[in-house]
Amino acid sequence: LKLPYREVTSTLECVDDPTSVHYNQLVDRSTVATVDWKSSEKMAEVGEAYRWGVVVDYNTAPATPGNGSCIFLHVSPTPGRGTAGCTAMAAASLDEVLRWLDPARRPVLV
Repeated sequence: LKLPYREVTSTLECVDDPTSVHYNQLVDRSTVATVDWKSSEKMAEVGEAYRWGVVVDYNTAPATPGNGSCIFLHVSPTPGRGTAGCTAMAAASLDEVLRWLDPARRPVLV
């Protein structure tokens, strides 16, 4: 892969609480001195959907609270069903996308 890689652990969360200083960030809860969020996506608990994934660089520099957070390309947990803001696909399709993505080429999700 040409993308940076991060393994999902039991303490990895994506913070979707707009009042948190960690809004729209992947955070390892075990390394945060003060947890200031009430809402997050616990990545490992999602299961097979996050077997592989790509963080979509949206609303990140800096993140504007309420403008969207924790958007990913990930494995579709149920073929043919939508997601709550992410883009999900069959594992084989995501595998192709992962191999194709090259940050140096500045890909855009449309």
